[in-house]
Amino acid sequence: MTLWRWILALVIVAALAAFGWHWVAEDPGYVLVRFHGYTVQTSLLAAVVILILAWIAIAALWRAVRWPFGAYSRRHQRTSRQRLADGLVALMEGRHGDAERDLHRASRLDTLRGPALLAAAEAASRRGEHARALEALDQASQVAPRAARVVRARVLRRDGKPAEALALLTPEADSGNLSPGGWRELVLAAVAAGDTRRARNALEPLQKSGVMSTRAYNALESVVLVASIQAAGDGAVLNTLWSQLPKAQRRAPAVIDAYARKAASYGLMLPAMDEVESALRREWSPQLVETYGALAGDDLDARLRRAEGWLDAHPNDPSLLLALGRMSVRLQFWGKARPYLERSLALMPTASAWEGLGDTYNGMGDAALAQRCYRNAMAITRGEAIEPLPESVVVGGKLDTRPIAIEERDVHGVPRLKE
Repeated sequence: MTLWRWILALVIVAALAAFGWHWVAEDPGYVLVRFHGYTVQTSLLAAVVILILAWIAIAALWRAVRWPFGAYSRRHQRTSRQRLADGLVALMEGRHGDAERDLHRASRLDTLRGPALLAAAEAASRRGEHARALEALDQASQVAPRAARVVRARVLRRDGKPAEALALLTPEADSGNLSPGGWRELVLAAVAAGDTRRARNALEPLQKSGVMSTRAYNALESVVLVASIQAAGDGAVLNTLWSQLPKAQRRAPAVIDAYARKAASYGLMLPAMDEVESALRREWSPQLVETYGALAGDDLDARLRRAEGWLDAHPNDPSLLLALGRMSVRLQFWGKARPYLERSLALMPTASAWEGLGDTYNGMGDAALAQRCYRNAMAITRGEAIEPLPESVVVGGKLDTRPIAIEERDVHGVPRLKE
């Protein structure tokens, strides 16, 4: 297709040249130039050609004269671009000192000054040289003020000055001119400074900016909401805050967990249990199951029976087994607590399960095994090796790590085959 286009273009050019030559041949024109006694006569076409050739010659001569001076400038540009590339690579590799040096050198080229200084400030901040980072940002603000403001807020937040970072971003946030990265920094700075109301207000523009993926935004939103719940001063403030949150924000397991624990600390056991049980009916969550077993209350016996009913659908969930074991310990049902906690440990060893098993042996009067369990709980917390229990004391002779097979069916009632 391209070949035919070129052929068509050549035919058109040839036709135009033929008609143009015929038109000029009828009257080639006449040009007379008289200057200081010199007279030049020629046709109009020849004069145009002479002018074009003269312009080409002058341009070529000017380039030849400028070439030695431009060679240094071109070398400077090429070197600066290479230093910028090397500095960015060093920044990603964690060689922050090398990155800062190369990026400062790259900033000597005017076209690279803004991005090079911003990256140099980031490198200095990651090294812990916050003063040097702020100096680089002072220079970068003259070229890229909005980006420099966002990076400055990040540096201040890392330096343990979230209130200053928040004050820096607030004017633009109030006017609605904050950049997408600025909204994210505003949320993080507000949470760190304890201003959870402003952090919640910044979530909506941050979501609309589209700067974060759905998963990352949901994680940040949960952090903000959890911090807001934990900052509630009393039960009335907590319930007011919870009722004002949109329905979508009250469905995250981490948020429900924070509300349930905070409400329970204020003696609001009924609302806490209602939220946890409603969430578990909507969607299974190991985190909420563990919370369900950890919360206090006078209805432990009923909660234990309800949770035991969940075992049919979730027999291999270590969090459910841990919750059952904890509730059994608090009810002093040592015979129930022991197999629940042992199987939870077999599926997923945790410090909480070892601690619960230690409470069980302590209740059964076996102080030596209780102390071993407590030591194992501390070992897991520290990342150290644990001391296994003797097979003679484990129910069944050894910990059962085999998953229990359960039948799953689709919406039509047909059993699903395991992949």
